[in-house]
Amino acid sequence: MYILGIESSCDDTSVALLDSSDKGHFVLFEKTASQIEIHKKYGGVVPEIAGRMHAEKIVPLIDAALEGQPKPDAIAVTAGPGLITGLLVGVEAARTLSYALDIPLIRTNHIEGHIYSVELQEKKSPIQFPALCLVVSGGHTELILMTGHGKYKFLGATKDDAAGECFDKTAKLLGLPYPGGPQISKLAETGNIKAIKFPRPMMDDENYLFSFAGLKTSALYWLRDNKLDDKITTNDFCASFEQAIVDVLVFKTLKAAAQYKPKTIILAGGVSANKKLRQTLDEAVKNEFPGTKFMIPQMKYAMDNGAMIATAGYYHAIKKDFTSWKKIQADPNWELAR
Repeated sequence: MYILGIESSCDDTSVALLDSSDKGHFVLFEKTASQIEIHKKYGGVVPEIAGRMHAEKIVPLIDAALEGQPKPDAIAVTAGPGLITGLLVGVEAARTLSYALDIPLIRTNHIEGHIYSVELQEKKSPIQFPALCLVVSGGHTELILMTGHGKYKFLGATKDDAAGECFDKTAKLLGLPYPGGPQISKLAETGNIKAIKFPRPMMDDENYLFSFAGLKTSALYWLRDNKLDDKITTNDFCASFEQAIVDVLVFKTLKAAAQYKPKTIILAGGVSANKKLRQTLDEAVKNEFPGTKFMIPQMKYAMDNGAMIATAGYYHAIKKDFTSWKKIQADPNWELAR
């Protein structure tokens, strides 16, 4: 089954064409137009600019994806959550294409796309259920229990800042360029994780909720009251700060795993590209749940991309879970599971 995937929820315009079946997901075409250089000078994504850039890039990318390729059996498009300025561009492009070429349309959730990104591997590697999913990005930090394809149970999410947002805002305090998360992680590689005792928010709570606003404030106050020098370097600060976030994410995930006993633990979302988080959670799962499968996306599929949307769309397509082009709408607040 050929699935065209369209993603435009934030600052990446991405289109992919996949040949998906029970044998796996094979990428026939994929291309992403990044807006990082444009938003870098503003220190973050400007929704109005993002929407305009999506509008400029979406049609050429779709044309390139379809040229010389089989006609798609379905079109999967991110309808939410995300920035409304970007979502509207992708949804309207998909709606028009669905009508013009008479191709079924799949309304796809962005978080679901991230979860299914772990199946984009060279060798077929399906998710085994139940699966515990930790989705961490600039806008989301969520723990979701997946009991089957399209079956989700909400366990917990951030009460304020997402982990990726906390990384980026703290990087800005340090004067690091946007996006700041990868900058902090790079500096942290040669820093001392014990140099600064940052708090581990909500680790003692019985629930699976997260909170990172206080950690960001703690970083702000430390920089206000102390100096980065030879005793405590910028690298030490970054290492200590990164370790605090990783500790919370891993602790909550393992706690949920102990309760729900999943066959698969999934780490996905933009922050899943963080090497410290990937390695720490991988080792923890191997040590504490040796019989549990641990799945993470390839680095190139950790960020927003059309291939993950097509992969998620496939599981809707085989159930003929389509949405009419007349009825599809963008929903910036669409929750996968609540």
